[in-house]
Amino acid sequence: MGGPLPTGSSAESSSTTVCGIKNPGKTFKSIYSTILLIFCTIIVMAVIIDGNTKIASETHPGACIVILWAALIWLSMVEGGQASLVGLPPVDMSLYEDSHPTTYRIMKIVNKGDNLDRYLMGRQFLVLALVFVENLCGDPLDKSASVLGMPEIINKIFLQTGLALFFMTAMIAKISAQVNASRCMLEYVNNLFGLFTLQVSRLIEASGLLHCCYLAQIFFAWAAGQPLETTEPPRTPVQQLFFWGRVLVSAAILAFSFAVTLSALFHGQTTMWAGVPSGVAVVLFFVFMAIVGMLEGMQIAFFAVARMTEEERAKSYWAKRTCDVLFEGDARNLPGFMVGRQMCVTLCFFIIARVTTIELEPGEPNIFGVSDGVQALFDTGLLGALITTIVASITWQLVASAFPMAFLSTPITFVLLKFCLFLEWTGLCQGAWVVAMIHRKCAGFKRDEVYIGTAEERAALKAQASKDAGADPTKKSDAVDEEGEYNVRPGHMYPGVPMLPPEFGHRLHTLEDIEELQQELMDTKHDIEKRLADLEEEKKKLLGNKKSTDEEIDA
Repeated sequence: MGGPLPTGSSAESSSTTVCGIKNPGKTFKSIYSTILLIFCTIIVMAVIIDGNTKIASETHPGACIVILWAALIWLSMVEGGQASLVGLPPVDMSLYEDSHPTTYRIMKIVNKGDNLDRYLMGRQFLVLALVFVENLCGDPLDKSASVLGMPEIINKIFLQTGLALFFMTAMIAKISAQVNASRCMLEYVNNLFGLFTLQVSRLIEASGLLHCCYLAQIFFAWAAGQPLETTEPPRTPVQQLFFWGRVLVSAAILAFSFAVTLSALFHGQTTMWAGVPSGVAVVLFFVFMAIVGMLEGMQIAFFAVARMTEEERAKSYWAKRTCDVLFEGDARNLPGFMVGRQMCVTLCFFIIARVTTIELEPGEPNIFGVSDGVQALFDTGLLGALITTIVASITWQLVASAFPMAFLSTPITFVLLKFCLFLEWTGLCQGAWVVAMIHRKCAGFKRDEVYIGTAEERAALKAQASKDAGADPTKKSDAVDEEGEYNVRPGHMYPGVPMLPPEFGHRLHTLEDIEELQQELMDTKHDIEKRLADLEEEKKKLLGNKKSTDEEIDA
């Protein structure tokens, strides 16, 4: 497996001490970003308490606050669960069967057949759906209304643009979750909440709502000239009929979703910012979907070309320029890109949610004359979430998995890479590491190395076991789940966890990382020693009682 994100938001392998403060730059970013997060949370809560959001006005501010935080917490499990579920398949399950029984139960499901692909597809829609719910909870209806008596400029910057809700989501539910889960994969999903999230994601995929994505999967694998790999037996005729039936229904739902959304955009019936012409709104809709698609595909393309030689990457001018920036030094810009990418994608999600969420004026007829119940479904924004999931996310990932070099051979990729690195450099979301630390301390998470050792240690044990069994330890399996192998395959969604691929060799461990792991190992050692001492004491008591009983019998 690849190493986790560094302790800070950038891949700094050395620390500087000024006036007794380690890495003052990172410390400053953590402080101002955490203050920014607290401020954004306060003003979003104030807007909800005023009843100035869609859900707060239609239900109750208290219920709206509960729904918002439930969505944030669930989104953190969806994002963190992804890091765990795509990182654990290469690890021998017997290593954690006893220590983490729920994680073991989850991975038994994930490791069966093509369930990982199904989970990734279902969770993608779940992410968008939760973001749209957050938008309904926290986006103000009256964007000119004063909040906490603050100046109008603050209103415009944080509430009218949606930045306050964006910072809450990015730091609380996304980046912090992935930071913790990439280090503590076993602990993060070792609960029924993780199992529930997995099953909901599988249920979404099984519903057929996203099945038209399989058309794109089959097409791009064929276009790449490679067979679509699967670990399951061929479908029976009945299974084929059921599968293609869901594909057709999914395609019809997608087409209808486009029709409804475009009709609303052209007639100015969405929550788009006031004053934006309908034609411009339509253009923005497709532009931001394209940006999301590029960012979703870039992560796959980057990991795919990481396995190529410099000569292969140099065949395209823009691909070479992009890779030179990304893989500079020990690929220290890759983790930075993953953080900046997460920020950019989340921001685009909220913009798309605002552009596509339908809002009719009082007295306006329902779109296409549908019933009030169906119109209420349109108003939730789920149609926009469906379009974004299929067209702006999954499809682009499939394109990049089939044609990674073509995907990078454009100046747009280079510009987006630079922009993501700039976003990460600002430290605006550095508070996510503070949230991650608080969550890790409260939950008592320990790194995976405490329970199952490092990837190198597991590989050494596996090689020794193979040697003892008389097998050739140097012979590698062609299986895609070989530990440390993140092979991008045409027609498959790549996990996209913010980890550094093993192909780069050097793990960007900081001194802080090492000290933290040492402390966790020492704590575990002390726990084991205490348990052994308690057991020894209990053993002595039992032996004492047995001796007394024997003496009574003898008497």
